[in-house]
Amino acid sequence: MSQFAKRLTALVTATTLVLSNLPPVPVVAQEVIQSCKVDNEEQFRERVAEITSGALRKGLRIVDYEALVDDQWRKNDMDALIDRLVDAAAKQVREESTWSELIASIASKDEAKKLAEAVAERAYRSDAFKSAVQDLSTDVGQEVAKSIELATLDAAVPAVRCVRAFLGGRYGATIARIVSEDTRVAFEPSTSDLTATIGTGQVVLAGSQAIAGTIVLLVRRTLTRMASRVGQRVVGAVLSRVVSVIAGGVGVVLIAKDLWDLRHGVLPIITSEMKSETAKANIRAELASAISDQMNAHVDEIAAKTADRIVDVWRAFREAHTKVVELSEKHEPFKSFLGTVGRKGMPRVDRVVSIILAKEGEAGVRTRLRDGTLDEAVKRLPEAALTIAGDTGSIDEALAWQSLAGEDLDQVLSFEIHRAAKPDDFTESDLARVIALDDRLAISRMTALDKAARHVLTELDTDRLRNVARALSSGELTDLGGYLGALGKDVRERVLQAVSSNPQKMKSLAGARVRGAIMNSRNQEAALAMMLRTGSSFNLLTLNDDFARVVDGQIAPILLWEKHPYAIVTIAVLALIVLMILRRLLFGSRRRRAA
Repeated sequence: MSQFAKRLTALVTATTLVLSNLPPVPVVAQEVIQSCKVDNEEQFRERVAEITSGALRKGLRIVDYEALVDDQWRKNDMDALIDRLVDAAAKQVREESTWSELIASIASKDEAKKLAEAVAERAYRSDAFKSAVQDLSTDVGQEVAKSIELATLDAAVPAVRCVRAFLGGRYGATIARIVSEDTRVAFEPSTSDLTATIGTGQVVLAGSQAIAGTIVLLVRRTLTRMASRVGQRVVGAVLSRVVSVIAGGVGVVLIAKDLWDLRHGVLPIITSEMKSETAKANIRAELASAISDQMNAHVDEIAAKTADRIVDVWRAFREAHTKVVELSEKHEPFKSFLGTVGRKGMPRVDRVVSIILAKEGEAGVRTRLRDGTLDEAVKRLPEAALTIAGDTGSIDEALAWQSLAGEDLDQVLSFEIHRAAKPDDFTESDLARVIALDDRLAISRMTALDKAARHVLTELDTDRLRNVARALSSGELTDLGGYLGALGKDVRERVLQAVSSNPQKMKSLAGARVRGAIMNSRNQEAALAMMLRTGSSFNLLTLNDDFARVVDGQIAPILLWEKHPYAIVTIAVLALIVLMILRRLLFGSRRRRAA
């Protein structure tokens, strides 16, 4: 593991421990935290940016830019590159200069400096030198970026405290604690990130959650782009100064040098000085200064983006819990109630509050705070009851279903009994018998019945009730319940036997008129026997018996029509024909006598 990774591991561990249980705030930090108690998000963002910027600048103060430049200078073999570029530049200048110009440079300081500038321009403004300087600056920027990343982690503790200070007074301790925890997590890279390097691509947190390490990711991506920009900007900022410093330094040195090799003028002296350690040290110093300036110039950019991300954490929480946040800000009792709810309870608070607001408004929330039903719904209502509350739009119905069903509440939800009926429609025993059917079709039909009919039917044994409920429609079940509730035990059993063996027989008993006629018949058993009888309607023996019972007053006359409509119509037609024949015989003969 690299030295940086070891440092980052130790810092992350320490940061996590500290943030998990924040120590008392030092007196110096109290002023910073107090400054976070502002009125709006923009002021809060500015305070976080100030805190982060201060941590970054403190971290950069310990960076030794000259040492970093020296390391990268050696790694990139810059000495050899400069030697080659200076020799090549001197050769080009010599070939382009006349003998008189070269000799004149020996006697004239101005001419000598002109040659030195020409060599420096060709050497230090060449594409090869520009590319080497950019690469070196980028490499140094990446090393500095590691220190900036560590400094960003140093900003975690004051940033978390700032979040608590901003949110605590307005929204309560629970919201402040949850958002500050999310802020803390955003500062924490996962273990897999400790050996990640800052390259040209984006660094991705493997297996990270929605918030974990997002600030570290943001900083790393920013530093990746920043290191590249630093390299580009250093090239433009440093080359002119390097040319000026090196050429000017050579011009001063020429006075003290012995003149030799008149053929080349002062070019040998120029190349020697430009390749000297002093000249190269000057270049390194210029690079270190320029990189330092550029890195410090980007501190505020990183601090601003870090602050933006922390504000985003808060905004994401507020968007996810909009109504809860609004109520917490407006109502002190609700804020106090949230103080008893942890992070895991927030989704339930959201669900319960949204249900109450949809039907009862904010006044309903306040009322339920006072009577304790809000606390009960959030903390003690089972998940099934909470789902029922969402489906029905009523906390009271959910509480009533829970009280009625008890351990069978999951079955009430599974069979959607709560969608078709109200808790008041059932007794505990009736609900238990309906659930015991364990058949979705039978349960749905039983649920659709009125309470009286259902109560009568639930007296049947489970298997028979299941078969009847599957075979009959809800309307037929209602009629059957009406019969069973009004009939004696023996007659009731006969009806059940007939209907359960052949559900189609229930169609002959359906309808309020038929049920009323049977109930009003003096002999209900005979009336039911007639209506449940199968076979031909034109059986003269049964038809005669039915007529006799109607004439005798045992059976309501309307049932005769309901049971034998075709026979009655046929008899009526035949009777009409007979009457017409008799009329013709009687009245027709009178007309003939009159004639």
